[in-house]
Formats: sequence, C-alpha cells, structure tokens
Amino acid sequence: MRRLLRGAVVLGGLMLSLGAPVHAEGIQVKSIAIGSADEGYRFDADFEITLNSKLERALEKGIVLYFVTELNLVNFRWYWLNQRVAHSRVREGLSYYALTRQYRLSRGGLSQNFNTIEEALQVLGRVRDRPILASAELAPDRDYILELRMWLDISALPKPFQVETLGTREWDLGTGVLRWGTKLPVPGLQDRAAP
Repeated sequence: MRRLLRGAVVLGGLMLSLGAPVHAEGIQVKSIAIGSADEGYRFDADFEITLNSKLERALEKGIVLYFVTELNLVNFRWYWLNQRVAHSRVREGLSYYALTRQYRLSRGGLSQNFNTIEEALQVLGRVRDRPILASAELAPDRDYILELRMWLDISALPKPFQVETLGTREWDLGTGVLRWGTKLPVPGLQDRAAP
C-alpha cells in the first residue's frame, strides 16, 4: 500500500511539473481571429515573444532585429498541389537607441518608442486589423487551410551576424508553421476565432 501511495505522489508531482507554465525563449501563438472587412478579410493575432540573453545583447549593441508575421490561406486540392489564395506578410524592426535608452519598433515609415523591451515585445506580439490580400475569389462556405507563423528574419541581419547564426539555436526564434482547417466568416457577421 505504501508503494502504491508513493507511486501516486510521484505521478502527481510529475503531472504538476508538466502542467506548470514554463517561461522559455521563443515565440508562441496565443490567439488568432479572422474577420470580414469592407473589402475582403482581416486578421488579429496575439503572440508571446521572449528573447534570450544573446538577442538582447545584440539589440543593446545596435543590431536591428526584424520579425516577420505571415498568414496564408491555402485551397486544398487532392488532385494537384495546394493553391495559396490569400496572404499577409509584414516585417517589423526592433531596435535599441543607447542615447535615449529607448526601444523602437518600426514598420515601413512608421515607428513607435518604448521605455522597456517588455513593452516593445508586447506591442510587436499584438497584431491588429492586418489585411489579408486575396489572389483569387474567397468564399465563406469553402474549407481552407490557414497557415500562420512569426519568426526572426536572420537574412536581414548584417553579414557578420548571419555567419554567427550558422549552427546555433540561439538565433533561431519562431513559431514554426502552424496549420489548421477553417472557413471564412460570412461578411457582416461576428469574427471567427481559429482553433
């Protein structure tokens, strides 16, 4: 009986340790929702981004880190290759200015300053009203495969840092490609959250 009780305690401790949240470096998808817009569709997503110490040091040395958020809608075809029918891709730069001791997040010609890296990463991970550009006609009643990912764009780093990234996982930061089946919301109805 004692052995059985001891085994249950060990198993319970193991389950608690597996269920406990782990705060590790990387990018994790927290939520995504697709909605209809005036002309087409848009999406919102929330990511949790945590940098490791090597990436934080690179920022403090003046290296700009570029993050890419990409969403694809794919039409599944069993008889041929799948066809991408819509996409969204945005690259944003995160930098640090030692003179002002501020972090800057920039996309295109727009930029925003933050006092802490946590604030900058929170805004970077919060994607809102991002348009989905269709290359074919989209139908709300059709099944699509949705692909979503966010990653650190190593190819945008200065050449010496690109060489340093070879063979190391410290610079490999991303969600990987997440895929699932979905239907688009009917225009004018409530947004649909993807699983």
